[in-house]
Parts: sequence; structure tokens; C-alpha cells
Amino acid sequence: MSIKIILADDHSLYLQGLILILKENENFEILGNANSGCDAIEMAKKFNKEADVFLLDLHLPDMNAIEIVTEIRKFSSDLKIIMLTHQKGNRYLPKLVKLGISGYLLKNIDAKDFIEALTIVANGGEYYSPNITDITKDEDVYIKSSVIIFNETKDIMLSDREKEILVMVCNEKASKEIGELLHISTGTVDTHRKNIMQKLGVTNSVGLVKYALKQRLI
Repeated sequence: MSIKIILADDHSLYLQGLILILKENENFEILGNANSGCDAIEMAKKFNKEADVFLLDLHLPDMNAIEIVTEIRKFSSDLKIIMLTHQKGNRYLPKLVKLGISGYLLKNIDAKDFIEALTIVANGGEYYSPNITDITKDEDVYIKSSVIIFNETKDIMLSDREKEILVMVCNEKASKEIGELLHISTGTVDTHRKNIMQKLGVTNSVGLVKYALKQRLI
């Protein structure tokens, strides 16, 4: 049974390249494609019961991914969405995770990993490009690998300060900003954040957001 795909990207050449890769693989079927946010939402409405995966560009000419995914979640809570982007360590990532995306791929991904990502997500998993660890100075997030896990034990104990910092991280605040708000050094913030990740058994900021959501901290 083929994996059914819908995709949206405003760069025609890149979009056609994706379509060619998918058409060359008998395991995939393309249901439709779009090059604007409005068309992407309408396509998601049309195919959300059939599609296994929606490949969505982070920025379309009329809307960004937050706006598009927010609209999609009004009529479909379970459509599996993979973001496509050139940007590493993007500040939208925590919000997109909260909206229930299933993956985040850099556009320089090779074809083999691209097919693997689609297959993993279609089968209920998640896939985040490992090299989104290359972050910019202003986008201060900890993303170490594509593994999205956290410790399921019931006795994880975070201090009040650690919870406070966790919530701020999930709300996209950088270490410097957190330090200024809490009147502590940036180094102290980074130490707290590393300790939180170690306690929770997570390897990236996606794991932090998922834990915070589960514990109703955000």
C-alpha cells in the first residue's frame, strides 16, 4: 500500500524536484501540491482523510508555517506534517512542536534520508534533521540529534527554578534573556538547562517542549 503525500512549496524548481523523487519510488503517491498558504490549507482540507504525510515549506508567500498549521489543526488534529526549510535552529520550532508536527527537515537533506523520513513519519514516528544543531546566535536553542525521547518515569524531580527555566525555554527565550529576567548569569542558565535535559533524558529542545506539554507546564 503506497504512502500518500501532499506537499506545498513556493519554489517551483524545488517542488518539481520533490515530485520527481517521489514519483520514482513506487511506495509513494502524490495526491496534490500547492504553492501558497491558502492553497495549502484548502488542499489539506480536501485530502486530510487520505493523506499520510503533508510536506510543508516553512515560509510561503502569503502565510508562514505557524499560521498554516494553526488553521489545519482547526479541522484536522492528526494530519502528519513535516516542515521543510533552509533555516537551522529556527525560532518557530517550539511552536510547531506544540501544534503537533511530526518532522522538521532541512532542504539539503539527501534523497535517501528524505525517503526514510517520510516512511518513519507515515508509520507514526517523528523525524528531525540531525544537523539543525547548527544554530544562529540569536536562535539559542539546544537541538542535538533527531532522537525525540524523554524519560517516562513518574519520579522526575525538577526544582522550581528548573521548571521556571524550562517554561521560558519552551517560550523561545534565549539564555541571555532568561538570565536577565531571573537576575542570574547566562552560564548559570545554560547549566540549569543542561541539568534539566539530563534529568528528563532528552537530547533536544523538541524533547523539552514535549515534556512540558505532557506535564501541563505550558
